[in-house]
Amino acid sequence: MPLTAPSRDPAAARRLAMLLFAAVLLWPLLRGTEFRPWEMFGARSVKATTGFLATFLPPRHDAEFLRTMLAETWRTVAIATAGLSIAFVLAVPLALMASARLSISALTGRMAAGPYVLRQAAKWMAIVLRSVPELVWALIFVRVVGLGATSGVMAIGIAYGGMLGKVYAEILESGDAGPTQALLRNGAGRLQALLYGALPQCSTELVSYTVYRWECAIRSSVVLGFVGAGGLGQQLDTASKMFAGGEVSAILLIFIVLVALADRLSAWLRKALG
Repeated sequence: MPLTAPSRDPAAARRLAMLLFAAVLLWPLLRGTEFRPWEMFGARSVKATTGFLATFLPPRHDAEFLRTMLAETWRTVAIATAGLSIAFVLAVPLALMASARLSISALTGRMAAGPYVLRQAAKWMAIVLRSVPELVWALIFVRVVGLGATSGVMAIGIAYGGMLGKVYAEILESGDAGPTQALLRNGAGRLQALLYGALPQCSTELVSYTVYRWECAIRSSVVLGFVGAGGLGQQLDTASKMFAGGEVSAILLIFIVLVALADRLSAWLRKALG
């Protein structure tokens, strides 16, 4: 006997109730933040926006400006890469300490007191590092070391060290525990269990996330330039304050190309490792 489709969605009432609940919950939040997007379409706002956007074309492309942008682009990539390198150095030991997958004492079902305390300390250290945004770290380091790329590198290194450490530990924990535990039970050390048990199944995800964070570091380095950390962000800040639309659009195009190249690099690495 053929089955007939129901005349109405049996879950429609539940979906409608959830939608109404979300709307009721969202409304006071929007009111509290004074979210009024319709003001962007007022006559005064539209006139100011269109006037500024009209100066975007054509993007500035004279030789002197392009030479300056080439140098600042290299500085931006260097800030992001150096910052991520520091973050990687911080993240790897944090991830290894925070992950229970490589704990020998955990094989018995309950981790020993010493490794447990060390694991919790590593988790809290990662929380502390990533809780403070890189922009705040940059403001602190600008006061300490002055304006320039050093503050941006340190800000990205510390904030991203906590982020990478947390996600690295979660990636290691999410993999199949069988190979790692088999190596540990048969006398292998933690380093051998990591290299031959955990990394082969997690390497693609680890590399993909690292490259994604490098892409985020490029974006962050641009934002940090607004507080004096150098690079494209500082040039964008200056151009915006001077209402130089042609320079702003040129810098934004460079920024888009950088992110697109980072995306292609990530895809190539995933394909090479896969």
